[in-house]
Amino acid sequence: MYRIAEKEVLNPTVVKMVVEAPLIAKKAQPGQFIIFRAKENSERVPLTIADYDREKGSVTIIFQIVGEATMELNSLNEGDYILDFVGPLGTPSKIDGLKKVLVIGGGVGCAIAYPIAKKLHENGAQVHSVTGFRSKDLVILEDEFSKVSDVLKIMTDDGSYGEKGLVTAALENLIAEGNEYDEVIAIGPLVMMKFVSLTTKKYGIKTTVSMNPIMVDGTGMCGGCRLTVGGETKFACVDGPDFDGHLVDFDEAISRSGVYREFENIRREKHCNLFKKEVE
Repeated sequence: MYRIAEKEVLNPTVVKMVVEAPLIAKKAQPGQFIIFRAKENSERVPLTIADYDREKGSVTIIFQIVGEATMELNSLNEGDYILDFVGPLGTPSKIDGLKKVLVIGGGVGCAIAYPIAKKLHENGAQVHSVTGFRSKDLVILEDEFSKVSDVLKIMTDDGSYGEKGLVTAALENLIAEGNEYDEVIAIGPLVMMKFVSLTTKKYGIKTTVSMNPIMVDGTGMCGGCRLTVGGETKFACVDGPDFDGHLVDFDEAISRSGVYREFENIRREKHCNLFKKEVE
């Protein structure tokens, strides 16, 4: 059982939790993830570690409320306990030796991008960050990114905050300004990572993406998180989650991500109906 030390609502659909997990905090590195199970009969779901505090023995997770499992997690409050919280899993992001990096986060993917930007900053690298959201009310982690970024550009689809446009527009502008990056690290929706990778490929800039496909056990045995990378089958849980964005078959990944959408919708609706009955 893992106690929730803090809970904060970042926007209408995104929640931050600080969880007491000293053994995980002791070994966690940027890019790694945990698998949680909120309650006895809950689904196992992976979440990337958004931050960690080795001294306090805590791990921070940031999640979007999109399905039954995250609804159940969100039903827990400060002082409550998460049943299972396993990690750190996956391979840490390889960022040592990088001198100038562009970190791009899209939506809740910013929660994954932030610890990487933070670690790069601590390593003495020059960090440029671009974060993208649909609108102002969905912006998260602005203060956190500001503290670790030499340049920060916030993009919104509707222009309600920062600059209007997609993260790829900011990417093109930064390159046009003469910035030469050792690497671009992009984390967010699959479509966003696909087009960031297509853009950087034109300029020959190394690009890393973080893949978060359907996952069950997190040890490579179930095969649910398989991806095609450079024509080979890889498993995000043990080979990733970071991969070369120029080699990932994004079209396949996007297609597979929707396989269980109908089932997920049914489960979400069922959970909502049960919650309403409990309230009544």
